[in-house]
Amino acid sequence: MILVALGANLPAPSGSPPSVTLRAAAAEIARLPNLRIEATSALYESAPQPPSGQPAYRNAVLRLAGDIDPAALLAALLEIEARFGRQRGEGNGSRSLDLDIIAMGETLRQAPDPILPHPRAHQRAFVLRPLADVAPGWRHPLLGIKVEALLAKVADQPVRRLADWD
Repeated sequence: MILVALGANLPAPSGSPPSVTLRAAAAEIARLPNLRIEATSALYESAPQPPSGQPAYRNAVLRLAGDIDPAALLAALLEIEARFGRQRGEGNGSRSLDLDIIAMGETLRQAPDPILPHPRAHQRAFVLRPLADVAPGWRHPLLGIKVEALLAKVADQPVRRLADWD
């Protein structure tokens, strides 16, 4: 099981809103060779973490199946981000698209990038809430803690499920 988080809080260069960008990015991911989307979470809205004056984020998680090297998947995701106008600058800054590999099965990897599982995913409700949609009962490969217990630890981070992806 491969888990990929999607997030955005700025329009794409085309002007499309973040929710449309996330849907289009998911379609791009679905076209990657040797991978298939098994589940797509609901769309969520979250405040920036750490708190700032940025616009709210739209977030989702995909559960994928297939066989791909972690570095190859990261490279493909970075290419997709670039196509949607992602410009890397300050950490935790606003972005038109952010794609993160959260986990690839039980793989533990400290270097080279990507680090697996994602080093901060277990601290972020905006990742864990949609992850619970697509992989209920998922256990963090390094911590051994289920997603539901991890969510309880970040209950103070507001995340709101949206009615749909529009």
